[in-house]
Amino acid sequence: MALQDLTPQLRTRLSRMERAVGWFVLLALGLLVFGFIYYIYATAERKGWFKTKAPYFTFTLNATGLKVGDPVRLMGFDVGEITEITAMPADQFAYNVYIEFHLKEPFYDYMWSEGSRAKVAAADLLGKRVLEVSKGIGGYPTYIFHPLRANLTLSELRTLPDSPSWALAQELFEAGETNLLAKPGWPLTNLNLIAQAGYTNINVMDMRERRRNITGIWNDRDARYEPYNQHTKYWLLSDESPAVTERLETLVTQIEQALPNILNLTNQLTTVLSNSANLTSNLNWVALDAKPAVSNLAVATAHLSEPGALGEWLLPTNINRQLEATLTNASLALVSANTNLSALAENLSRSLDHLSDLTSNLNAQVQLNTNILSALSETIIHADQFIQGLKHHWLLRSAFKTKSTNAPPAALQPTLLSPKAAGTQ
Repeated sequence: MALQDLTPQLRTRLSRMERAVGWFVLLALGLLVFGFIYYIYATAERKGWFKTKAPYFTFTLNATGLKVGDPVRLMGFDVGEITEITAMPADQFAYNVYIEFHLKEPFYDYMWSEGSRAKVAAADLLGKRVLEVSKGIGGYPTYIFHPLRANLTLSELRTLPDSPSWALAQELFEAGETNLLAKPGWPLTNLNLIAQAGYTNINVMDMRERRRNITGIWNDRDARYEPYNQHTKYWLLSDESPAVTERLETLVTQIEQALPNILNLTNQLTTVLSNSANLTSNLNWVALDAKPAVSNLAVATAHLSEPGALGEWLLPTNINRQLEATLTNASLALVSANTNLSALAENLSRSLDHLSDLTSNLNAQVQLNTNILSALSETIIHADQFIQGLKHHWLLRSAFKTKSTNAPPAALQPTLLSPKAAGTQ
């Protein structure tokens, strides 16, 4: 049915429905566009498309386990990704593979000229590897974001507005020496010393402003910051560990080399085990042969306590009785000797006591009679005089005579001669 055949009421309702459908389609289209834009924004935010990225590069021996788009890690965080992997030219013998990557904001602030390195390490057992960067420990930041001005003369430095807010962007040394005069980041307050050191053009940066984009890159060779452009990248030295597959291959090679020795060892072990089995079988036969002797020995030892046994052969009964009698007599003799010694000691003690009493009595007598010594002396003198008188008595004189002995011959006296006669002889 044609539209002209409809009534005005139906045509009005139909136009209203068309407008509602149109608005619905427009709203759905707007929601779809909004969702798509939000998805792109969320993806960009998640992948850091709106963040500043600092480019770096390094060299490795090979690109095994690495591919473009792999994350770059720092202290366990994903801080960037690999953007390019390519082989070096054939005439480059020092380096094999070129790897370029970038670090997102703010993780590039951890990269300094000292201590920061790129390390390629194994990620799993299937040969996958990951690129890691290490935090710097000193030196200078690899990139700066302050406005940089290069090769300014000393006169231009003196005309800078608010010069104390400007800082050096390079290392300065004393004239003709290696002593450091100034470092990057130091304020421009010693221009006279810089002039005395012989510098005419230096690089400086404005510390009053920090831009979002990179303005300078550190040059390790010249020890200064240089203006940054899209073709300059900072070089991080690499520490590379071999992939797990290479380690497994090396391990398999070592195992193959060690297998002959292991087989020889197993053969030797087999020989030792076979010899041990033969030895145990021979020991079994020896044990069977020794079983009767052991049985006889057990029977003999069981009858040692019976009469006529081996013990009585070694020590007969009469010897046992004699030994017992001897030991009894010895015991009695020791008892008697002990008794006699006790009596003797007692008698000796009594004798010593009597002697002590005598000496004490004599001492007491001497102490009481002080003339006893003079009387004894006179008695001895009188006894001597009596004996001398007996010697001179005619009746007893012969009893005290001494026997005479032959005297030795007298020595011949030499004949005395005059000196003249002695000379003639």
